[in-house]
Amino acid sequence: MKYFSTLVFILLFLGCKNSSVKSIKETNFYVGTYTQKESKGIYKYSISKDGKLKNIGLAATIINPSFLAKSKDQKNLFAISEVNENETGYIYSYEIKNDSLQMVNKQESGGAHPCFIAVNKDNYIITANYTGGNIGFLKATKTGEIAPISFVQQHIGKGSTERQTAPHAHSTWFHPTKNEVISIDLGTNELWFSTIDKTKNELIYTTQKKLKMKDGAGPRHLTFHPNNKWMYILNELNNTVSLVKEKNNAYFITASITTLPAGFSTDSKAADIHISKDGKFLYTSNRGADSIAIFKVNTTNGTLTGIGYAPVLGANPRNFSLSPDEEFLLVANQDTNNIISFKRNPSSGALTFVDEIFAPTPVCILF
Repeated sequence: MKYFSTLVFILLFLGCKNSSVKSIKETNFYVGTYTQKESKGIYKYSISKDGKLKNIGLAATIINPSFLAKSKDQKNLFAISEVNENETGYIYSYEIKNDSLQMVNKQESGGAHPCFIAVNKDNYIITANYTGGNIGFLKATKTGEIAPISFVQQHIGKGSTERQTAPHAHSTWFHPTKNEVISIDLGTNELWFSTIDKTKNELIYTTQKKLKMKDGAGPRHLTFHPNNKWMYILNELNNTVSLVKEKNNAYFITASITTLPAGFSTDSKAADIHISKDGKFLYTSNRGADSIAIFKVNTTNGTLTGIGYAPVLGANPRNFSLSPDEEFLLVANQDTNNIISFKRNPSSGALTFVDEIFAPTPVCILF
């Protein structure tokens, strides 16, 4: 009997240990998609410690969940539905539960074709409505229930190209260290700066209000350097990254660099941008050139030096993401229905192909 009890204990211990090891080996992530073709909504995948990819399955049925975000406590996932129904799109809230997403509720986004969403530690939600040319401002409870939209910030103006005849808000960001929202409008060719009025639940323009980018730049996304002093703005239309700094409470552009190889003349549009946690390497995706551009960051002044390109082994890399441990970089190739896993060298920034998996029209990767 004593021998049997000991054996049971050992088996239970090993079972728990093996289960723990399995959970460490695989990291889950969600994939947002466009649903005009084969896709049904949001899918769940995993990546192993060796960079191998696995499809877990459909997590939620939703139309055009083209961008995703999680609450800071990791209990809820928020997704935009990039549609135009009576001049608005939608924001969906889900409870993250095992291998599925349980819908909590949905609310209007405040404008047509939302294409970006962000959530801060207080569960304030901001969304960029591309066709609406505005920013929607909402708030969710601790359980993820979204209240009706409280404020819409409408942009006005235009740029200098055929893609810039009207406002087209493309992304909106919470500043990591202060009460500030930075919204990027490809159509007006500007960054828009606001603070959050928590009493009125509104966005209030700062004194500077806007920063104009180079004519025809077409700003799309940004990433903050880990020192929180520098911003890198990815310009879609002229395929550049602009370094933005702040002095005396005013933002200004200090330098810009191309995302394309020298001599590249075929049509291409920049799409996504991310920086490593150590602030040493920055990556952007090129749609047309179909590559990930790799830059080394001068940690003294923030300037970038291009050091190479990694072909994405697909077409139209709209979105990509670094894994939580930053050992891997995953690319969503929209037009070739695949996700590519690259091993990342933390010393050189270089990317090496590891694995590929089918994904229906993937346009967002969220860990």
